[in-house]
Amino acid sequence: MSRDAAAAWSIAAAALLACAAALADDANTIVQNGRAFHPTEITVAAGTTLNFSNQDEFLHQIYVDSPGFAYDSAEQPPGETLHITFPNAGTFPIRCHIHPKMLLTVHVK
Repeated sequence: MSRDAAAAWSIAAAALLACAAALADDANTIVQNGRAFHPTEITVAAGTTLNFSNQDEFLHQIYVDSPGFAYDSAEQPPGETLHITFPNAGTFPIRCHIHPKMLLTVHVK
């Protein structure tokens, strides 16, 4: 294999790995838009970090108040992403203090 071909394969492999990492991150991204979580339900493994991306034009404030896991964020401005790790198995309703009808159900295995 020529030196140029080997370099091209190395670049292609690196690009493929970067794309795979981006897709994995997208699978763990929860979008806040239209005063709703998208998706509204997700199942993840214990230890998974979910990324909450505020794509609305106003503040959100995420909280979880369940046996086995509690979390209460500061106000989350538009464009900001919060990262929440779910360490324990269980089913956790995620809500917004500011918009109480928002609901995301996280099932942690």
